[in-house]
Order: sequence, then C-alpha cells, then structure tokens
Amino acid sequence: MSDNARFPAAGLRRRLASLLYESLLLLGVLAAGFMLPYLIVGLFLKVAPQGWFAWLHIMLLLGLYFVYYWRHGGQTLAMQTWGIRIVDATRDQPPELRRALLRYVLSWPSVLFCGAGLIWAVFDRDGQFLHDRLAGTRVIRIK
Repeated sequence: MSDNARFPAAGLRRRLASLLYESLLLLGVLAAGFMLPYLIVGLFLKVAPQGWFAWLHIMLLLGLYFVYYWRHGGQTLAMQTWGIRIVDATRDQPPELRRALLRYVLSWPSVLFCGAGLIWAVFDRDGQFLHDRLAGTRVIRIK
C-alpha cells in the first residue's frame, strides 16, 4: 500500500482551520518567548531593543517553534487537534532539518504575499500549498 493511499492529503478546509487555530496558539508562544523577556529587560535594565532586532527575535522564535515540532512528530498542537501532519514528500516521515527550515522560510512569502502560496493549493494537482511543493513536504490527514 502506498503512502498516498494510507495517508491522503489533508483537505484545504482542514489545513486552513489548523492555520487559524495555530495563529491563536502563537499568541501564547509570543507572550512567553517574546513579550515576557522584553518586559523583564525593559523593567530592570531600562533598555528597549531596536525594531529590527525585535523582528529578528520573533522570526527566530517562531522558526524554533515550528521546525522543532515539524521535526519531532511532524505536528504542532494545532495540527494534532485537526489531525494533520507534515511529512517528507518522498517518505512517510517527519521532514529532515533542511526541509523543515526551507518550509518555514518559504511559508512567510507564501502567506504574506496576499496568501498567494495558500491560494496555490486550489490549483495544485495534489492540493498542496506552494511552500510545501517547493520544500518537498506534504500535509497529510491522519484522522
């Protein structure tokens, strides 16, 4: 039995619902990993970082969050809730580090350019987002 037959591609609605739920969960990640340290540093040291440094901090924090979970089981909490998982497009395993990093980097323009990489899924033969297609990953349904 092929992986595609055992684990079909996750539907667009399921992936978008997971994305919406993920955005809510990221508020907690940002509160703990971004706002709290800046609050402590600001209160005790009376220092505020430059704007570029704050953005770099956010990008690295979110990158650590996503890449860690994609590499260890292929799912974030939102993905677990919606029964989807990220796998390498060629095998039924979580993506290797290089693919997970590439997927993270490519997901930003995919989402920020008016969601063009998400809209791509409507036209893609397998219904995958553009950043998944380019990174060599697949989003599969496991429930």
